Amino acid sequence: MVFPVSGVEIFPLWPPLIALAVSFITSMGGVSGAFLLLPFQVSFLGFISPAVSSTNLVFNIVAIPSGVYRFIREGRMAWPLTLVTSLGTLPGVFLGFIIRVKYLPNPRTFKFFVGLVLLYIGARVVLDILGRGRKNKDADKGRERDFQKRMRAARRENGPKAEARVRTLSWSWARVTYRFYGETFSFNVPGLFLLSLVVGVIGGAYGIGGGAIIAPFIVTFFHLPVYTVAGAALMGTFLTSLVGVGFYSLIGPYYASLGTAVSPDWLLGGLFGLGGLVGMYLGARCQKYVPERLIKSVLAAILLSVALRYVIQFFG
Repeated sequence: MVFPVSGVEIFPLWPPLIALAVSFITSMGGVSGAFLLLPFQVSFLGFISPAVSSTNLVFNIVAIPSGVYRFIREGRMAWPLTLVTSLGTLPGVFLGFIIRVKYLPNPRTFKFFVGLVLLYIGARVVLDILGRGRKNKDADKGRERDFQKRMRAARRENGPKAEARVRTLSWSWARVTYRFYGETFSFNVPGLFLLSLVVGVIGGAYGIGGGAIIAPFIVTFFHLPVYTVAGAALMGTFLTSLVGVGFYSLIGPYYASLGTAVSPDWLLGGLFGLGGLVGMYLGARCQKYVPERLIKSVLAAILLSVALRYVIQFFG
């Protein structure tokens, strides 16, 4: 089957199947999977125009709601965290779109940009896995053991306890504090907002909405558990993707007259999204049963492998 907008030729069942497998793994870490589907489209499908970024955002719009629904249903959506990241990411996304279309239309340069972004994210996740000291590593292991113990107890009682839901304790413009599974967590609001703004710029240029970047950063720099970060990151990615697709579609006719395709391939993005819809729901449902360290390790391995390939290709 040939997709007329992108010019991609592929059997129509492959996009949803690939997206399902990718999203199942990545959604457990609060990542939609778009950061991996974009390299797949560029390298394997030959989709190299700026329209690949907007098509990737269509995938997010279709796929993410199932994962978000699951997190909300289980009470693991940290709403203050979601609000701060969304407010910070949205303005940055617009600047990212402009950078993508104006300064990164060349496929080789864009691949190098993607490689650098993924390389940095992967390195940060690896450092977080290794820990900055024995004390931090022991604390993380103790928290993980405690969490798994409580989860097993909840399953034996045929359902999660009230403490399995994210409960906001205090909320101000300076700091937010919430409780989850007997532990209290907090984050600095201005700091997270600025981080989200930078992430929005990078995510807008990449075409991923920012979730693949913001989730590891929040876990690493703010020391929040991935079990509560994942839902907020997915929701923020969904909102920024909605805005992103609208913006790309709005400016599409102008750039089409200049010979550059920026409007999304709705059919291709929708097929990827259908697979992601199922994958994210299953990933969100299974996340709480998978050790946090394993989730981080899988994400780090995928990030670094793709990143190194693109960076090496640029200098090759």
